[in-house]
Amino acid sequence: MKHLHYTVNAGPSDCIRVELNKQANVKLMDSINYQRYRSGGRYSFQGGLAKSSPALFTPPSYKNWHVVIDLGGYAGSVQARVSVA
Repeated sequence: MKHLHYTVNAGPSDCIRVELNKQANVKLMDSINYQRYRSGGRYSFQGGLAKSSPALFTPPSYKNWHVVIDLGGYAGSVQARVSVA
């Protein structure tokens, strides 16, 4: 599955900001769920279709989080920038 992938260290006191140049699926997940996503299995995530930018996330706990951006199988490309504040 073609996707953009970013890893960030963040927790409940942080805000993960994802800036996009067009709408895309933006998913925040832990390492186990990212492995499941990559292998095509069932996985859990926070997020979904971001129709506007920026997409903002507050992680439920402090750890390494995976930010995944994809077009849901549609053709094309997307540009993104991820930051933590």
